Parts: sequence; C-alpha cells; structure tokens
Amino acid sequence: MEPPVWAVLPAAGVGRRMGAGIPKQYLSLHGRPVLHWAAAALLQSAHVQGAVFAVDRDDALWPVHRPVSDKPLEVVDGGAERFESVFNALRFLRLRQPDDCRVLVHDAVRPCLTATELERLIDQGLASAAGALLAVPVRDTLKRQNSDRCVLATADRHDLWQAQTPQLFPLGLLFRALERVIEQDLTVTDESQAVEAMGYRPLLVEGSVANLKITRPDDLPLAAAILRARDATPEPST
Repeated sequence: MEPPVWAVLPAAGVGRRMGAGIPKQYLSLHGRPVLHWAAAALLQSAHVQGAVFAVDRDDALWPVHRPVSDKPLEVVDGGAERFESVFNALRFLRLRQPDDCRVLVHDAVRPCLTATELERLIDQGLASAAGALLAVPVRDTLKRQNSDRCVLATADRHDLWQAQTPQLFPLGLLFRALERVIEQDLTVTDESQAVEAMGYRPLLVEGSVANLKITRPDDLPLAAAILRARDATPEPST
C-alpha cells in the first residue's frame, strides 16, 4: 500500500537579492503570486494529501496571498534558515502522520515544475528508502575562481548534477537528518545534503532546466516566458 505523501514548502525567506521590496514568493508571475504556482504544482497531484507551509510569524502578506485548495493547508512558524523551516514542518507532521509518510519538500519560489517531472519523482522516489530528488546533469563548463575572481581552474563536470526541488524523503528519515544538523550545528543547503550526512545515497531523478528557482530579477521574466509557452502548448498527458 502506497504511503501518504505531504508537501512541505519553506516560505519564510525575504528575498534580499531580488531587491523587490516584498518577499519573492509573493511577486506577481503570469497573473498569480510565485508561491501559488509552486504550491499548485504539488497540490494538483493525486498522490499529495495536503501541504504544510513554513511562514515567518510576522509575515503580513501571507493572509492576503495564502493559496486556496480543497486539500488541507497547514501553517507553521518559519525559521531563520531554510532547514529550520523544514524541520518545523516535519515536527508538525510527525504528530499526525507515520514515519513512513513521504514528504515532498519544494522551494516556494520554484514555480515552473511540471506534472510530468513530479510524477516521475514520486514514482521512482517511493521505491527508494534513501529518498530521491529532481536534478539535471551539469551541461556548462564550470570554473573555479581565486580571491581576485580570476579563473583558478576548470572543474571536471563529469558526474556532476545540479540539485533542484522537489526532494522526496521518508518523514522519519528526514526528521532525524535535520535534527542531527541542528544538534551538531552543521550547514546544509538542501534536504538531500542532510540525509547524505547520515550515510544515505538519495536517488537522482532527471528533471528539467525549466524548473528554475526565482533568485534574481532576471529569473522572473524567464519564468513568465516558460509559463506562457505552456499555455500556448499544453503539456501532453501521460
């Protein structure tokens, strides 16, 4: 029997690099807030039972831009760091779901995920005890810099992948991994890194370069162009 699947969206960031005056998850994108696109991609899946959003407790924009769904939408306090926000959401879920529940952690500012990519991740990830994540093989040549921002070396891109979200893990495993990160004051930049630190090897599931994260101002028009193109050319059913 398939375990339950819940989405987790850390949405407590302030988006300083965007310089937009409001957190980037609330910026308007193709007629809707960025957050709505990111959440809808998950909530439209038949596998996903509901979502937990980690939001800054002083966020005055959340009540205005909170997504609407016929599935349960829960809210917890966000943390100073992304992994703290995710941990708070997992702690909430552990009181209500079994440890073998799967959690789909997705960036609240990654609005271009397709149903095809999501279903591929879920189908392959449910069979992996170590979890799984969307990623794309590195295509460009990578340069390492010195202190003067001059090329120090060309990195070998063989076997390198660029990690994306969603990332799918058993609830109990990811909770223990992030608990260890907090207890040992470690630094991690995604959920997979926390699980890797416990000796697990999550599965890489190929995604798409179009599944971009809104980080800098020029990412927003690029995401809008991707969404407009999908309106003109509907995604084929699978």
